[in-house]
Amino acid sequence: MAKGQVKAIEPAGGDFRLVVDSGALDLGNCAAGDSIAVSGVCLTMLAPQSNSFQADVSTETLDHTSLGSLKPGQPVNLELALTLQHRLGGHLVSGHVDGVAKLVSRAPDGRAERFEFKVPHKLARYIAQKGSVCVDGVSLTVNDVDGNRFGVCLIPHTLDVTTLAELKPGEIVNIEVDLIARYVERLAQAE
Repeated sequence: MAKGQVKAIEPAGGDFRLVVDSGALDLGNCAAGDSIAVSGVCLTMLAPQSNSFQADVSTETLDHTSLGSLKPGQPVNLELALTLQHRLGGHLVSGHVDGVAKLVSRAPDGRAERFEFKVPHKLARYIAQKGSVCVDGVSLTVNDVDGNRFGVCLIPHTLDVTTLAELKPGEIVNIEVDLIARYVERLAQAE
């Protein structure tokens, strides 16, 4: 995980091409066609350089994520796709965003901070206490759930290395619910 920055947004026939500076994330071993998560949204890299890449953002992606509100100069969370040659440290995350949520509040909790988000009712059923949720590409443990609201606690490290420290109440984030919960629901429907 690293922070990058939007360099440019180039409109292209109803959707757009995103140009991103990858910051400290080294793209030297990447090739066109590789996947990269931009604020939690899985995109296909085009024209990767050692410190930048481009990606087309389709209308489907614009309809279901917060990427349509990006502006040049805005920071974004970046993460390369996991390979089977690397350790899996955390939750299973695919970059296939389920929808968006709104930050309702945030408050200090020792050196950490507690964030409360409100999700659409259709996503709330997938979020469980002590389960996982991905917020703008950052995999987090859910601390509490109340209806269509859930809370997470961000430690200083997470606040330092992601864009979540810059979020203000009322802002919209991308949400990916627990991958296993989606499959369990589908299996239950098939019976």
